Amino acid sequence: MKIGARELLNWNGRLSRLQYATIGILAFCAKFALDSLLARGVFHLPWRFANYWRVPFEVTRVEDLPSADARLLLLMLALALPFLWIGVVCTLKRLRDASLRPWWMFFFFVPIVNIAFFTAMCVFPTRDAERARTALAADAAERVAENSDGKWAAAAMAVFGTALAGVLLTLLSVQVLSTYGWGLFVALPFSMGFISVLIYEWSVPRTLGDSIAVTIFSQLIFGSMLLAFAYEGAICILMALPLGLVLAIMGGALAHAVRSGRAAEQTATLAIILLVSPGIAGTERVVRPAAPEFRVVSSVEIAAPPEAVWRQVIAFARIPEPREWYFRAGVAYPIRAEIFGTGPGAERHCVFSTGAFVEPIEIWDEPNLLKFSVGSNPPPLNELSPYGHIDTPHLHGYFASDEGQFRLIRLPNGNTRLEGTTWYHNRIWPAAYWRLWSDAIIHRVHLRVLRHIKVLAEEGTARAPLTEFSANP
Repeated sequence: MKIGARELLNWNGRLSRLQYATIGILAFCAKFALDSLLARGVFHLPWRFANYWRVPFEVTRVEDLPSADARLLLLMLALALPFLWIGVVCTLKRLRDASLRPWWMFFFFVPIVNIAFFTAMCVFPTRDAERARTALAADAAERVAENSDGKWAAAAMAVFGTALAGVLLTLLSVQVLSTYGWGLFVALPFSMGFISVLIYEWSVPRTLGDSIAVTIFSQLIFGSMLLAFAYEGAICILMALPLGLVLAIMGGALAHAVRSGRAAEQTATLAIILLVSPGIAGTERVVRPAAPEFRVVSSVEIAAPPEAVWRQVIAFARIPEPREWYFRAGVAYPIRAEIFGTGPGAERHCVFSTGAFVEPIEIWDEPNLLKFSVGSNPPPLNELSPYGHIDTPHLHGYFASDEGQFRLIRLPNGNTRLEGTTWYHNRIWPAAYWRLWSDAIIHRVHLRVLRHIKVLAEEGTARAPLTEFSANP
């Protein structure tokens, strides 16, 4: 069946999965190209893939927008009308070809959810009218599982449906409830694993291996969607992924073990599990548990007396550009240190790649101890994203240093043991898991500074073997 302009404008006929997918992808590419040309060429404004899903959540009234943005939005809405007509016509033809009721069209108009709906329509097989009549009373998910493509269609619905639900629940936790805790990092991946297997095995038992594969893919697609919609950066997604995968697999394995064959019971279970993550996140919002404080201590031995080391501790010249992959990927790293004044009350600025730590001096015990509080924290990292710089809530106040110190210990051989200590708090839970990452990052930041001070202090002297220690009580 050839698709021409006439077929795209009238309601009659059918569309196969391949035809529907081809028209949908080509139409989206054309719309994105036209919108980008309009935004960049006429209004000189950036336009990204994620804007299509961010606008409905960020704009309540056109009057609230700057004039250029409002004009651009109105023109894009006008430009979208023919594409909207094509989408409605083609979706109705695809529903007719799949023998599904027209009310499924509702999901075509729901932001974010329409991605899963489009994907489902691209995998849902063609069905003849006779079979549709015999299966009319059956549940839609059961009908997917009955046909020859049921396994893959059910897997696609489970993966993309669960991933989209995860995105929506993440937005609820982060944007509405302002919590990064047990509800987001524990309850959500566990629930996603449980739900994905529940959907996948809705009416037909599957193997445990297949169910776990669906669970893993749902987590990977979930992370990819957060990255694609510019709601999160790659570094934080990768740090959360190990915990998320383990919990999702546990939830999927539990769903596989306790799966019920009765649709009513499965629907009730699905509804209950969907409420677990927002329920815990809402509780955290109300209770607001106190953020724990941690300490990281790192040290090096320097072949120089404390007096020579002290001069480099209070302020040091620019450190060479880092070679470590984690710093190059966006984790904040120290560049130089400046001192304003001397003694208690002086102010030290430790300049990082994301800004400066402002450090009022509390103890100035030359050449033994320099202790300071932290009055200002820059963001802990620059998020790695295909859209360049993105500003996520957890970069502000959730992870922050409280105070720090340098202790210089004179050794019997005339060398100096230089210890760097940071006290910090972390409002991201579970604290034990995220501490593994934060302690490791702070230790490497310490070593970058301590090794640089060692090089500067040892200039003109024989270099002693480097000995490194790390203690995290």
